[in-house]
Order: sequence, then structure tokens, then C-alpha cells
Amino acid sequence: MTSSAPRPLSLSAAGPLRGTVRVPGDKSISHRALMFAGLAVGESRITGLLEGEDVLATAAAMRAMGADIERGGDGVWRVHGVGVGGLLQPRTALEMGNSGTSTRLLMGLIASHPITATFTGDASLSSRPMGRVIDPLSQMGAEFTASPGAKGSKCLPLTMRGICPAVPIEYRLPVASAQVKSAVLLAGLNTPGITRVIEPVPTRDHSERMLRGFGADVSVEQTPEGRIIAIAGEAELRPQQIEVPGDPSSAAFWMVAASIVPGSELTIANVGLNPTRAGLIQALRMMGADITEAQPRTVGGEPVADLIVRHAPLTGIEVPPEIAPSMIDEYPILFVAAALARGRTIARGAEELRVKESDRIATMAAALTAAGAHVEEVPDGLIIDGTDGDPLPGDAQIASKLDHRIAMSMTVAALACTRPLTIDDVAPVGTSYPDFYQTLDAVRR
Repeated sequence: MTSSAPRPLSLSAAGPLRGTVRVPGDKSISHRALMFAGLAVGESRITGLLEGEDVLATAAAMRAMGADIERGGDGVWRVHGVGVGGLLQPRTALEMGNSGTSTRLLMGLIASHPITATFTGDASLSSRPMGRVIDPLSQMGAEFTASPGAKGSKCLPLTMRGICPAVPIEYRLPVASAQVKSAVLLAGLNTPGITRVIEPVPTRDHSERMLRGFGADVSVEQTPEGRIIAIAGEAELRPQQIEVPGDPSSAAFWMVAASIVPGSELTIANVGLNPTRAGLIQALRMMGADITEAQPRTVGGEPVADLIVRHAPLTGIEVPPEIAPSMIDEYPILFVAAALARGRTIARGAEELRVKESDRIATMAAALTAAGAHVEEVPDGLIIDGTDGDPLPGDAQIASKLDHRIAMSMTVAALACTRPLTIDDVAPVGTSYPDFYQTLDAVRR
């Protein structure tokens, strides 16, 4: 898990970025690949898995509940699953580190199994409320108890007791959240009957795509009230060969870095371009970014391409609210692009950022203001007046709030600062992108 010893970093502009970047495997797909393979009967093989701390937390939890998960010397992960309904009682608490995705999705899996599990996490994860998944899973019959010392009744440390059989429900998402949707669908895997989720605003659909690939009976219907995703319970999952594409959320940092640093040209190889994850590319192109897709192809049911990104002057935009769910994790780095653009960017519709690893709206507002940007914080986003391509002043201390995306976003901002930015702790970057800083050193010229 993330080291408790802070790793401060100070850096500023140092010339163009050039070369080819290979980003880690998609984090969302990596989590799901381990979980679904852990519920299949037989051996699944996974290549390209993100080996960051968050995904390793998922692997450890699935091992604790009976799945046989090993990484070979060839880099291939081999998973022998226990079958749907076959999860075992873990002997110790499930330590989630900083991973909200692991926690929420595993709660969904456990909800329809007759086992009890205690979830623990680091300081950041323990401050994040889990109510959005607890509410629907409780409707299905799961029970949750907060531990003494928890910051709230729906915060970690938290003990849950699953139930079998669970009760199938029809659940309308109150907020756009792929994690909540996925948790309910995963609970539905071992629940008799049909479990349905209604999402008024489409969210990333990796769970639906991958569950179908493993043999689950999943249907998606477009209706006037939104997408209705239905899963038939008591499923039998078949083992699969999975190739994880590059994470678009990790690629986002290089897209913005190449766009704002004069003279830059980066090729970002093998990036997943699932339409439910491509909002940042759409927003950057609206701002004038020079992003070309090369060698488009399909890998494991997911669209993939190499991205060639060249420096280009950016112009502020009003981000269309309908694309917010497809770029929710990329808002912090979009804020950096906006700070260097010409004119005003209005980036709203991102209330979910308030309950991520940090309050990413408030944290990015404070960080960019410290760096010299002109920022107005609003309840669901930021309004930013850019510099018209001029460097930010820098010469500031940045609080990352133990948030990997804040640390990486402000690292990119530092590349467009006249004087150094000092980020208080970049150790959390290991949760999603362990080689980020080595890659940065390789492409700085």
C-alpha cells in the first residue's frame, strides 16, 4: 500500500516533451478482470494488468476469499476462480489502501455471498463515505456496521455481512457513478432473478462489456428514462484470456502535458478509447488540441489506438455537461489545461469530484491558485481564466491531499511554470501509475 513517508518533489519547466509513452493498463478494467476471473471456474489469463497498489489490493482481497492468483515471470497473471457463489470467508480484514474502486466493487461481490468481511483503508479512503453503495446493497439484504473510530457510520473501517439468497432490485442511480452501478450488478451475479440498474446519464460500461465476455446474461436497453442494465442472477462465468488496454486516465496527463509545453510531440501507445471514457479527448479537441488517432483497433472488445499529441494553443470552453461522466477522473488535468488556455473555461457538472480520494474541486482550486492561476470554485466544478499560453508563475507549495491524480496533475502544471512548484507528496502516484516519474524523465528533453 501507499508508503506513509511523504515524497516531496520540486520541478518546473525544462523544454519540450518528445518520444513514445506506454501508459499502464487501464485501472478500471484491471480491477474487473481480477474480480470476474476470480468468480469464473477454470484458469483465466490476463496480460497488461496495471500493477499499481490499487489493483494489487483487489488481487489480495480476491486471494483472501479463495481465488488462486499468481503473476508469472512472463508478466501474465493467471487466475483460478472459485465460481459465482463460491467466495470464502476471509480470515482477516481486507486492506484496501487508497482504492475506492476495490472497496465499492468488492462490497457488491460480497453482498450476495453468505460471508462477513471487514474493510479497512488508509486515511484518505477512510474519509470517503461509502453510502452510495451501502444504500442499494442494503436493499438487497446486506448489512453494514461501522467500526469504533470510523469518521462516520458509512466510512471505513466497516464490516459487512452478505446474504444468500439476496433480493433482486431495480435501482435508479441518484448520481452518475460507474462504481455504484457495477456494485449492484456484481451483487446481482449471485442473486436469483433479474437485478436492474437505471442510469439516467451513461457511465463507463467496462463491467457490462466484460461480464458479457465472461458469459453473464447482461442486457442494455435505451429508454426515455435512461439506460437500463439488467443482469440475470446465479450466473456461471467462463474463464477468459484478457488483454488490458492502456489506461486513458493515465494517458490524460501526457495529452495535456504535450498540449501545453511548447515544442512537444508525444506518441501515447495502446490507449483504450471506450466511448464512455473519451470525454477528455473530446474536450481537449474543442479547446484546439492537436490529437491524432493512429492504428485504431479492437482489443478484448475495447476500442484502442495510438495517440499522437502535438503542442497547440488552447482556447477556453464551456465543457458540455453531458460528457462529464466520461471524463470524471480527468477533470483535475483538464483544469490544468484550462489554466494555460486563452480565455475562460467553465468546467461544471462534476459534483462527484467532491467525494474522490480528496475533494478534487477544492484541492485543485487551491493548488492552481497557489501556482498563480485565476480560479473560481463553484459547487460542481471550477471556472478558470487562462494565461493565453504564458507560463504560470509557480514558486509555490502544493498540497496533494494524498491524491494521486492531484499529484500528477500538478506535476504537469509545473512543466508550464516559470519557477518551481513543490508538491508535498508524490508517493500516492504509485496507486495508479508507478512509473510516472521515470517516464517523465525519459521524455523531457
